[in-house]
Amino acid sequence: MTSPGILRLSHATVRVPDLELALAYYAEVVGLVVTDQEAERAYLKGWDEHQHHSLILRKAPTYGLDNLAFKVVVRSELDRLAERVAAAGLAVEWFEPGELAEGSGTTVRFLAPSGHIVDLECGMAQVGNGLPLINPPPAPDHLVGIHPPRIDHIFLLCEDVDGATRFFQDVLEFRLTEQIVADDGHQLTTFLERSHTAHDVAFLTGPDGGFHHLAYWVDEWNDLRTAADVCTYHGVPIDAGPTRHGATRGCGLYFFDPAGNRNEVYTGGYQFDPDDEPTTWTEAEMGRAIFSYRGQVDQRFMSVHS
Repeated sequence: MTSPGILRLSHATVRVPDLELALAYYAEVVGLVVTDQEAERAYLKGWDEHQHHSLILRKAPTYGLDNLAFKVVVRSELDRLAERVAAAGLAVEWFEPGELAEGSGTTVRFLAPSGHIVDLECGMAQVGNGLPLINPPPAPDHLVGIHPPRIDHIFLLCEDVDGATRFFQDVLEFRLTEQIVADDGHQLTTFLERSHTAHDVAFLTGPDGGFHHLAYWVDEWNDLRTAADVCTYHGVPIDAGPTRHGATRGCGLYFFDPAGNRNEVYTGGYQFDPDDEPTTWTEAEMGRAIFSYRGQVDQRFMSVHS
């Protein structure tokens, strides 16, 4: 029997030099819901998310990722996971509710072997999704922009993908769904999940602490077309797509926020059970694994990151 452990990706904190510009972009173009704002930070979520935030924008001189966080529902599981991280030789910090951010829950923070600051959080404030709990409509009537319902996954870079993957599997109890393996046997890219989806987090070979993209879920392929229309109308250059991935069998559209952080809206994929076997892609087929239709490795897409 599997442990409750981590439920899913909770949120990410992203740095932006111009907070007001970034806030306007994420609220009006991406269509996230603003739940709170401070002098140096803004909090947003997908319209169908009940928790306080899935994205924090922090004003800073540079762009990039501050930290990512995973949701833990049971407090005793947070204690257990903290013990596992400490037993792996990593320093663990504890934060009380509201100490790290507006609406934040009890949080365990550590620096992962990949060079990323990772939070495990239990008990974030709940704000609801704007729908009544009795006889609700399918969606609120005030949505704008792309308006994705929820966060989906985060894609990171690190030098030692094998090591980062082992840590997430052995310590944080993630399951490997897919991998791209080099000719010499080491992992070039890995996809890991806790939510029984194709991936909650993925690692690509690159510099430690690197941030490739944060993805929000949309319900179907036509939503990607609409997202491309929204980006084009607002003058947001499209980075890639709409297209299909070989790995995860999902479909996505990529674009950048005004600071240079890459966004994706994503749909498709599949259900992954704990006893399923991972899929392996060879180095020769890496192009098709990333962009199925193109079938070639896009070096710019792979190397441009924050």
